[in-house]
Amino acid sequence: MSRPAVVIVGAGPTGLTAATLLAQYDIECLILDRWGSIYPQPRAVALDDEVHRILARLGLRDEFAAISRPHKGLRLLDRSMRVLAEFQRDTAQGRHGYPQGSMFDQPELEGILRQNLKRYGAVTLRGNSEVTAVAQEAGGVRVDFTDTVTDERGSVRAAYVLGCDGAKSLTRAAIGASMRDLRFTQRWLVVDVATEAELGQWEGVHQLADPARAGTYMRVGRTRYRWEFQLAPGETADDYHDMARLHPLISRWTGQIPVAELEIVRAAEYTFRAQVTDRWRDRRVFLLGDAAHLTPPFIGQGMGAGLRDAMNLAWKLAGVLDGALPETVLDTYEIERKHHARAMIRMAKLIGAAMTAGGEVGNLVRRAVAPRVHLVPGLNELATDSQTPPLRRSDLVLRPRLRRTLAGRLCPNAILDGDRRFDDVAAGRFAVVTSHDPSAAERADIERRGAVLITVEPGSQLHQWLKAGRARVAVVRPDGAVLSAGRRLPACH
Repeated sequence: MSRPAVVIVGAGPTGLTAATLLAQYDIECLILDRWGSIYPQPRAVALDDEVHRILARLGLRDEFAAISRPHKGLRLLDRSMRVLAEFQRDTAQGRHGYPQGSMFDQPELEGILRQNLKRYGAVTLRGNSEVTAVAQEAGGVRVDFTDTVTDERGSVRAAYVLGCDGAKSLTRAAIGASMRDLRFTQRWLVVDVATEAELGQWEGVHQLADPARAGTYMRVGRTRYRWEFQLAPGETADDYHDMARLHPLISRWTGQIPVAELEIVRAAEYTFRAQVTDRWRDRRVFLLGDAAHLTPPFIGQGMGAGLRDAMNLAWKLAGVLDGALPETVLDTYEIERKHHARAMIRMAKLIGAAMTAGGEVGNLVRRAVAPRVHLVPGLNELATDSQTPPLRRSDLVLRPRLRRTLAGRLCPNAILDGDRRFDDVAAGRFAVVTSHDPSAAERADIERRGAVLITVEPGSQLHQWLKAGRARVAVVRPDGAVLSAGRRLPACH
């Protein structure tokens, strides 16, 4: 390929998503990854309908549906497996047209991401390429790398670099950024088990609130199950690499299923952390995914946060590269994503504390309080609603300081025409959603700006959404977030 406009360091879900989104705008990208093929071990297993919507935007609506499994929500259990509280999610179609929560196997997801990437000639994926240096030069960035098979050294220069290279990010070190600790560190055992036997468990996420050994259980696929248990001091994952040692931990879910029918796919130790980098950008270099933030997994937002990063940045970067947007719009990436990521990490910490904090006293509190949480007005909706916080004010999120508004929130992926949804019609462009009947001059101005005009019908999902937000017009960005909302169409210029 010719000199790429963007070099992406790392071919995990975040890097592959960023490359695909940029390719949809015909931006040439080179992905460098140290692995020769897909990393085979399962890691992320859950995402919500907002992230499912991003996968659909990549063109993977049917492919992801084929490898994923909707889950029913969350149950909080005590040490006796008594249900303390249950929060159910919609397994059919929520506001975005997808189940509110889905389970999947990460290697399978990466497989369809890579296969999908082959549709775009603007992207080159180079494996077995260990990036050794990222250096900013006049008007660009130089990336040095070494072929891990031949030891041959290479170098490439690009206009921008996206560091999607994980928690030990070389890109982060190269720009002098560092992680800021949000005061959460726990060691957990993460185990994936395969079996043809049916466990007969409720098909949602089980959070075990046991002060002696907090845990999580979920069904990931037809034959794949995931358990996570907090490790005691002195314990390691090596203590649970055989089923004889592991079985006492999982037997409360597996019941009478013979040990011989349970296969350990992986048993690994993870240190769950809550961290956010102090800087997400230095001039032409950006950090995304685990390179920018680490979250405890209790609400299943780790991988999803990286895909949100890619969705937020890709259209802005494409607009700058093709001259449609000023370079100053890139300043909004950190403003918007850092605040959102911190909010999701705080939520994950809260769930983690609800599971693990307080010892026996905490356990008594959970047993007393959890069965009554459904009596608190709005709490069940808060616990089950997959809608995440709005983006913070920026030059691309025009939110009044003291008034509730739709700005910064995602526009619902509503059905507009037959089976066509908002994202199908907007197709990665700005959209003006209105309950007005625009004049000919207003229509011409919207068309001149390259935006899509969507006039909503009374009583439709988008009409109700506008009404609930006390607006008659919303300007929606290419990533689906609302730029501004109000009572009138933007003035013609």
